[in-house]
Amino acid sequence: MKKLYLSLMVGLMVAVSAHAADEPLVIGEVTMPAVQSSAAFKQVQKKLGKWEGKMTQGLTGAVIDVSYEWRLTSGGNTITETLVEDGVEMLTTYSDDNGELVVKHYCALGTQPVFSVSSVSDTELALALDESANDLHAEHESFVTSMKWTMQNDNDSMLFTNTVMLNGELTENSALLTKVD
Repeated sequence: MKKLYLSLMVGLMVAVSAHAADEPLVIGEVTMPAVQSSAAFKQVQKKLGKWEGKMTQGLTGAVIDVSYEWRLTSGGNTITETLVEDGVEMLTTYSDDNGELVVKHYCALGTQPVFSVSSVSDTELALALDESANDLHAEHESFVTSMKWTMQNDNDSMLFTNTVMLNGELTENSALLTKVD
C-alpha cells in the first residue's frame, strides 16, 4: 500500500512539475526566459527524489550505507544531488550550459571535479571527467573520474558505479539504489 501511495504521489508531483514547466517562470514582475533542457538533464530529472542502498567499495570490498536526494532548483534549471556515503555528506550539481550538461561534484576527497556526458540513453547516463575543465593530477590528488547510472524496474531502482583515483590508484565502486520517496 505504501509503495502504491508513493507511486501516486510521485506521479502527481511529475504532473504538477510538467504543468509548471509549461508556464513561464516569473520572479517579482520579471518573466524569466524559457530554457531548453538537454536530453542528459532530462535523464537526471528521472532521479528526482530520495534513494537509498548499499555501496561496495572496490578498493577494500567494504559495504557501506548510501543515500542520495535529487532536487530541482533555480526555477527548474539546476538539479542538486545531496549524497551521503557512510555518514559523509557531499554535493553534486547538474545544469545545462549551451545545451550541454555540466556536472560539478563537491567531494569528501577535497576536490571538485567537473564532468561532461560520455553517453546518454533512455535508461542510462554516463559521465566522464571533463579534462578541459579540470586541473587534477593523480600523482598528488584524489578525485572521482567517472559516474554512471543505469535505471531499472520502471525507474524504481538504479545501479550506480563510479571510478575514483585514490592515492594514485584507480578503483571502482558500485551501489544498487532503491527509490524511497
